Order: sequence, then structure tokens, then C-alpha cells
Amino acid sequence: MKWFPWLNETYRQLVMSYQQNRGHHALLLHSLPGNGAEALCYGISRWLICQNKQGIKSCGECHSCQLMLAGTHPDYHILEPEKGKTAISVDAVRKLTEKLNSHAQQDGAKVTYIPLTEMLTDAAANALLKTLEEPTKETYFLLGCEKRENLLATLRSRCFYMYLSPPKQDVALYWLRQQQANINDNDAITALKLCQGAPIAAMSLLEPEFWQQRNGFCQNLASALEHHDMLSLLSVMNNVRVTTVIDWLLGLLTDSMKLQQNASQFCLNQDQLPLVGMLADKMTSSQLYDVYEGWQNCRQQLITVPALNQELLLTNQLLQWEALLATLTR
Repeated sequence: MKWFPWLNETYRQLVMSYQQNRGHHALLLHSLPGNGAEALCYGISRWLICQNKQGIKSCGECHSCQLMLAGTHPDYHILEPEKGKTAISVDAVRKLTEKLNSHAQQDGAKVTYIPLTEMLTDAAANALLKTLEEPTKETYFLLGCEKRENLLATLRSRCFYMYLSPPKQDVALYWLRQQQANINDNDAITALKLCQGAPIAAMSLLEPEFWQQRNGFCQNLASALEHHDMLSLLSVMNNVRVTTVIDWLLGLLTDSMKLQQNASQFCLNQDQLPLVGMLADKMTSSQLYDVYEGWQNCRQQLITVPALNQELLLTNQLLQWEALLATLTR
């Protein structure tokens, strides 16, 4: 797994705590998506499982390290939803606890990694509690999460909590330039702001096809506002990335409210300030808020309501916005 330089200090702190027998058996790592939490948890897992540790580094040569590199270590478990499912079931947790209660097959540590702990159903989380509270010898849990508030309080209380903050902007920019030599600094800064400073997420957003899609959406939005034809946005919104496109729209609406408050320096979409200004000029702050709330509710329905008619929902939302703009021009 690829390593990221801004993880070095956090990795060192955590591994040294294990070296000094101060490390908690259950680490709850809270992080933004695209910030490298998966790489950090994998690095710590490799160190815990290594049979010939080299200070704070795993040796990379012992049998356990070789099994980890091959992805076949029998004492390293990753708990994720089964294919086609959106949650981790109680049955999956019970199967895991059976393995953890038995002797380690490699006579070393047993490590469980849960990338998104909030995907545990309540029953699954409750089934995990006893093992978290009274683990067998040399059993460790690395629990990742993006929304700590969605976890059961009883589960959180049994873990050592740590927030993995994103790197400083200059560090993230330096890394982005290394990944893409011809990157535009203004685009890079905008991408970082949109991703709350998470560099890997920003790098994904800056992929040419993805970035062009965002720019295309912004151009279409400007045209729709100019001609009061919001329904024209349906063709660029009604696709598999609909929630991402709505996120872009919500960010632009938020920036327009900031602009109305003379706080343009806090706008995320620094490369789209003319469009932000157009939104701010077209509507009052209360109207912008109403439009924002409408799109936020639309996004929530798309995520939570199964078998929803996406095109119909988007059409309704766009027509409501178009009707609002029509009242402003009378």
C-alpha cells in the first residue's frame, strides 16, 4: 500500500506507544476521506504483526511480513460489508470473534481492521463490544471512521480516540505537485479546499476527466442562471456522480452566501468566483439558504431512499429553483 509523508509523525507516535506498552488495544481513528487513514492503519498493522521488528519499522522479511505483503496473513482481518451490502452484519462480527478467540495461527498478534466502523449495524456493534472490552492476548483493533457521531457511545468508550488531521496546505501542495508536475496551483488549492484539506481526495478530484466534469458543470450552471433555464442542468446532473455534483452545487451556494457577507477570502471555489458572484447577485441570502436546504434534502433522499426516481427528484428540484428565479425577474 502506498505511503504518504504527512502520516510519519502520527505513525511514529502510535507505534512508540505500543513499544512502551502504552498503546491501546482498540484504536479509533477518525479521519476525512482521502486523508490516508487506510495506509496508516495498514502500516501499524504490519508493525504489530511483524515477528522481527526493526525499531518503529516492520522488517519486511519475516514470514508474517511476507504474508502481509501478499495479503494472505491468517491473523489479519479486514471487516467490511459483504459484496452488494451497505452494512456489516452481526453474523460477520460473530464469525470474526470466533477467529479472534482462537489461538493465533502465526503465534503472534491478531489484528482486525474495520475501515468504516459506522457501517456496523447496531446489533453488529453490540456483538463486538465484549471482544473490545476483554480481548484475548495480543489482539488489536484498528477502527477507522469518517463520522464518529454515527457510532454507538458504548463502542466509542471502549476505544482510544484519535483524529487524523489533514496536513498543512504547503505540505499538501508540495505532494500534489510531485504527483502531477503540470498542476495549476490555483486549481490545487481549490481542490484541497473542496476536500477539506485531504490531499488524496484532492488528487482524485484533480484527475483531468473529473476536474473537467466539475468545470463543465460550473459553465452549465452559469448559462442556466443567465437564461433562467435551470432545467437545462438535468442532463449534467442526472448521472452516477449525482451526489458529488450536488456537493459541488452546495459548495457554490455556500460561497455565494459568504460573498454576500463580504467574506470572499473564505470561499472554497476560488477558481469560480465570477459564478459565485452571479449566484450572490441573483438571490437574497434567505433565498440562497432555501435553495441550499432544498438541494441538501434532495441529496439526503438520493442516499437514503431506495429505488428513488432520481431523474424525477432532480427535475422537481430544478423546476422549483427556476420558479423562484422567475419571481425575481417580474
